[in-house]
Amino acid sequence: MTAVETVASALRGLPRGVLSLIYPPTCAGCGAATADPAALCPVCWSGLRLIEEPVCQRYGTPFALDLGVGPLLSPRAIADPPVFERGRAVALYDGAARRLVHRLKYDDRLDLANVMARMMATSGRTLVAEADCLVPVPLHRGRLWRRRFNQAALLARRIGDEGGRPVEPTALVRVRATRSQVGLSRAARAENVSGAFRVAPAEAHRIRGRRILLIDDVTTTGATGNAAARALRRAGAASVDLLTFALVGDGVG
Repeated sequence: MTAVETVASALRGLPRGVLSLIYPPTCAGCGAATADPAALCPVCWSGLRLIEEPVCQRYGTPFALDLGVGPLLSPRAIADPPVFERGRAVALYDGAARRLVHRLKYDDRLDLANVMARMMATSGRTLVAEADCLVPVPLHRGRLWRRRFNQAALLARRIGDEGGRPVEPTALVRVRATRSQVGLSRAARAENVSGAFRVAPAEAHRIRGRRILLIDDVTTTGATGNAAARALRRAGAASVDLLTFALVGDGVG
């Protein structure tokens, strides 16, 4: 056992109160002091624009008003329905939600995946319960090598643990390196990821006939979700839903 492993093992054996004295818990969003580890402080919590019903049943974008009973569809869902069946997200992508995503993805705050995944499992409980397995949106191997981890895979594993669902992290692969989607128009985003995903023939048995829940951190225009869902459907998936932590409201609705 290395020195680091020895220290880590000793710390795990300490009571929670003692650990709190050594490492006081801080807010997952801003770093301010909190009562519990990996919790959000009141300021960050109030800064989350949580998505609640009523929402578009296809894209998951919220409606300002309750428009009545029955399945509600946004104008875009009627004119341009997505490849995935249902999209859901925890919060709109601004303020605290944006900070959480950026700290996880760019600041190597892998611990934030626990908090974000718990919220996703709660917001998407119906999708998780009805899924046969979870599939994270993959990174291209070059980007994975540079970043060292795939945030979607981290979220998927933790959501799978929360909901008791298996995760298939290698079933879907990104076969083509794509440029960053930031700053691209909706049409350019769709073109950028067109044909970027594939289910390898050796992995098709993990997908065929199953209800798939696709996991990612953010939905902007839905282009990535559509491209990934299209590859899964071509491999024989019975259905594909999409669950993300954040949603760019004006980019999808």
